Amino acid sequence: MPARKQLQSNLTIKPELKRLLAEAREKELSEEDLKAQRVSFAFGNAPADSKITKDSVQLASQRIRLNR
Repeated sequence: MPARKQLQSNLTIKPELKRLLAEAREKELSEEDLKAQRVSFAFGNAPADSKITKDSVQLASQRIRLNR
């Protein structure tokens, strides 16, 4: 089997990026942050030629509730 070149990299990560990633791992997301991420995800996955707006996704997310 041929070696996978993307796994044979000498990639170095800048210390500042390492620090920011470590901070992000420790941060607790609020319910508002999670809602904003859900809206952003849904909007980003909408077809480009659709008439869906970020506001329409946000309004729809307020009406739709999941049962637990």
